[in-house]
Formats: sequence, C-alpha cells, structure tokens
Amino acid sequence: MATAKQYGAWLAVFRIATGAIWLIHGYGKITDAQWAAPSGNCYQMVTGMTSNTAGVYHDFLTGVVLPNIGVFAHMVAWGETLTGVSLVLGLLSRIGGLCGLLLALQYFTAKGSFAHLDGYAGLDATTAVASALHLVLPTGAVFGLDALFGRRKGGRGPR
Repeated sequence: MATAKQYGAWLAVFRIATGAIWLIHGYGKITDAQWAAPSGNCYQMVTGMTSNTAGVYHDFLTGVVLPNIGVFAHMVAWGETLTGVSLVLGLLSRIGGLCGLLLALQYFTAKGSFAHLDGYAGLDATTAVASALHLVLPTGAVFGLDALFGRRKGGRGPR
C-alpha cells in the first residue's frame, strides 16, 4: 500500500505536468508578436468562436472582447503563463488551480463545446478537470513552495 508521501509525490508530478501545459501555452502566446495584434491570432480565434455562442456570452464576445482584443489577448497570455508558473513551482497552487479551471471553462464555453468532446474541446475539458484537482487537493504540499511556506507559518505541510 502506498504511503502518504508517495501519494504526495505523485500529486506533485501531476501538478508539475499540468503547470507545464499551462506554461507552454501561455509562454507561446507571450512570445508570439501576432497573438495580441489588432487582427492577430487572438482576434481570429475569438471571431471564430462567436459563431458557436449565443445570448449574453455572444454579446460579451462581440461587444466587449473583440473591441478590446489587445487587452484580452494579454490577459489570456499572462493568465496561462502565471497559472503554469504557480503550478510548476507549487506556489499558491490552489489559486493556480482555480485560475486554470476558470480559463479552461471559458475556452470550453467560447467554443460551444458542451455538446461534444472532440479535438480541442476534449483538451479543454481535461485541462479543466486537471486544474480543478489542484484546487481541491493539496498538490503543492510536496515538492512545492506551498509546503515550505506552510511549515514556516505552522501550516499543514508534510513533515
């Protein structure tokens, strides 16, 4: 039977892998000069998503996001990058899990993917579930800065 430390180590590996996924996607957007351009990659992606949405969310995409695409493109790129950094380092990993969950659910909603789980919709759903696990489990308690700071303040990090 596995010990608590073994479970913690596997959770840390899972946290680091999830963080690496977010970090790779975010850093790729930060370093892509066309990501935040007025008619760049983010604009094209959101424009394509508008055909899959309706109602209030469609109005939000067309009335708020598209006119301010530069701001939203940077928010997406930095949100993904900082979520990845949080999870890789195990620093505020529950907050990183929450941010990852919210980002993935937003992508899932924007693509209108609730009816099917193929291609990127499956990746969005998987990333949402993985991020949610970091929200509810203490994945930063082993091999993470959360454990270090938790011990200093008398927290519940493993000893």
